[in-house]
Amino acid sequence: MNSLRSWIVFGGAVFAYLVSVTQRTSFGVAGVPATDRFDVSASAISTVAVVQVVVYAAMQIPVGALVDRLGSKGLLLIGAALMGGGQLLLAFSPGFAPLVVARMLVGAGDALTFISVIRLLPFWFSGRVVSQLSQWVGTIGQLGQILSAFPFALLLQQAGWTPAFSVLGALSLVALLIVLVAVKRGEPQPLTGPLPTGGFGARLVTAARRPGTQLGFWVHLIGGTPTNVIAILWGYPLLTAGLGYSTGLAAGIMSLLVVGGIVFGPLIGYLIARFPLRRSSLILAVVSVIAVVWALMLLWPGVPPVALVVVFFLVVAIGGPGSLIGFDVARSFNPSHAFGSASGIVNVGGFTGGFVSMLLVGVVLDALHGAGVTSTLYAYDGFRIALIIPGVIVAGGIVGLIVARRRTRALMYAESGIEVAPLWVALFRRWRPGRPAE
Repeated sequence: MNSLRSWIVFGGAVFAYLVSVTQRTSFGVAGVPATDRFDVSASAISTVAVVQVVVYAAMQIPVGALVDRLGSKGLLLIGAALMGGGQLLLAFSPGFAPLVVARMLVGAGDALTFISVIRLLPFWFSGRVVSQLSQWVGTIGQLGQILSAFPFALLLQQAGWTPAFSVLGALSLVALLIVLVAVKRGEPQPLTGPLPTGGFGARLVTAARRPGTQLGFWVHLIGGTPTNVIAILWGYPLLTAGLGYSTGLAAGIMSLLVVGGIVFGPLIGYLIARFPLRRSSLILAVVSVIAVVWALMLLWPGVPPVALVVVFFLVVAIGGPGSLIGFDVARSFNPSHAFGSASGIVNVGGFTGGFVSMLLVGVVLDALHGAGVTSTLYAYDGFRIALIIPGVIVAGGIVGLIVARRRTRALMYAESGIEVAPLWVALFRRWRPGRPAE
């Protein structure tokens, strides 16, 4: 545990995840060339992106159960092979149907990767560093979005479609070789908790019924929903069509989502390691900050200033590392043989909230324009109304979090005698006058 061998395993696995994020986001900069190459509409191109996200989200729970049974290394290898094959198919795709299949393969390979990396951590590291490494996985992985936004975009522009996507396919094959050499399948620690009984479904239900797993799900939903809505689909149209920014300025502001994750991820990792009993309070604080800036952005009279838009994107970025708190919560309340299953359930949260929000935002924009409320489909006044939808979904998630937290704390007291006082009580006890020095 925490040995040089552990860090080699971590490095190989995280490299595979960085490549996975690069493959996931690469099509975002290829939308216009794809429209010309395959002679399809913008709605058809957006359908490709939605299909990829649906495949990713739908596979999370099955992947979580599979990684418990097969181990992380096998799924990382399969994931790299699927993404490499998908990008090579995309590079030489003769028509729109193979394009859709190619992105489905990328989504499937991507789905196999993150959960496999997260599951490795508690089997190779111990102590507070586990919580911090969970954040570093997300932070390092987001560098893949920068790779797709800049070097890949330049390669696509200079070399053309087939060479650019062939390079991406080869990159996944490099990741496959690194995983093969660096990542070890076996766990250096024995499994904890009673061995599971029953089949695949029974084990999955058992993990899902644990209050700690449900708490992790709601943490991921309320943290990941606003970030996914802006990062995956509606951020760029909001900046270009809604606010009228140039493509260069819009790309620069979109990159703040990555910068924010890199800046705030390690800080959140430190805080959850330092205050493990206050992880749900931390995500509620994160979401509260996002809600304040989100509301200020939508309620600003007229067009908001660029400075506010920059702050908005930086603050929304905190939701990404905030959502990763859910995996740390689920890990704390599940036996080691169920880490993968619990992580898969958690990972559904943010993508479900984000996917539903993305669809409903589009429906509201269409309805407003169809009714003559907005002059153009992507008018900023339309976004003011449509972007209320993610707030409603997050509000519902907060209710679910509070209920799950109450059940989790009751279980902690019943099983271990650990009582978690309300935050305001804990703060009063810590800072009350006359408190003895520690």
